[in-house]
Amino acid sequence: MKVMHIHFGKDGGAERFFVNLVNALHDRGVEQRMLIRPDRSWRQDLEHCGTIYEGVFRRISLSRFVLQARMQLILREFQPDVIMAWQLRASRFMPAYNKAFRISRLGDYPEHLGYYTNVETLVCITPDIADRVRKLGWKRGVEVIANFTRATPAAAIERRDLETPEDAFVVVGMGRFVPRKGFDHLLRAVAKVKGAYLWLLGDGPERANLERLAEELGIRDRVRFPGWKTNAYGYLSASDAFAITSLHEPLGNVCFEGWGAGIATIASRAEGPSWVMTDGQDALMVDCADAEGLAIAIERLRDDPALRTRLREGGRDTLAKRFSEQAISETYLELFARGSKQT
Repeated sequence: MKVMHIHFGKDGGAERFFVNLVNALHDRGVEQRMLIRPDRSWRQDLEHCGTIYEGVFRRISLSRFVLQARMQLILREFQPDVIMAWQLRASRFMPAYNKAFRISRLGDYPEHLGYYTNVETLVCITPDIADRVRKLGWKRGVEVIANFTRATPAAAIERRDLETPEDAFVVVGMGRFVPRKGFDHLLRAVAKVKGAYLWLLGDGPERANLERLAEELGIRDRVRFPGWKTNAYGYLSASDAFAITSLHEPLGNVCFEGWGAGIATIASRAEGPSWVMTDGQDALMVDCADAEGLAIAIERLRDDPALRTRLREGGRDTLAKRFSEQAISETYLELFARGSKQT
């Protein structure tokens, strides 16, 4: 099986899952090549998996035509069985190459189907996204395949590296710093919990606003901004709770990171967490944008070690039964085999 990936994303949960799946397929003997944007922080995590090409696709530019010509040369030489596009821009770039099975992975709700002209099957990460696709009039193939995480409990970083007391209750938030991630509500929640520390792993356009809010709330001395981490599991292992505060989250890889790392999880009732998590069994669920509810959840975990243990065990059980690497990878391989036979 030979797979050509097209991925023009930057840094975030979608990129973490891209790295996870490429590595999982590599471990199962799939020959792969990847077209990605230049200077990606996670490139090094793919280099052992196959040939990497770099390029930038812009809708109206000469570079678009140069990249399209280059892709034709790559396809002629590689002759893939499957071409897999990741997200909107890559889907727009999907070549009309009928010798391969052409699929696009949808990590969010599409507004229209104009990007998928050359795509045969859409892979949706939740049933709800699949329903949206069908309502928009998609008549070709639709598959629902969720994410998985490769997170495992890792050696904890030293708390002193982030100037954090050993006895502090530490909450971790992780993701791209954009409004939809709800990190402003997490900051307001931490401000309500005496002595709690917050590590926000990530970066993005909202960073300055988040730092300013921490100052305004009087908790800048309890908040750390370590930046974007391609391997965040050491930070998770050094913490006490993992918080997913998204206002809108179809099914980000972030939904599984705390479980995989063995950390108790708090999650907002956004679309993805609501589908995969059960309140009190594998996570504490709170309403979106509810800083008070988040603060209460943080205090419950701080004050109840038995609850933290129960949620950790519940998360591991949910991962193993519904979202394991083996199950998801084999589902992709079955799709690849079925689609390539029809090409």
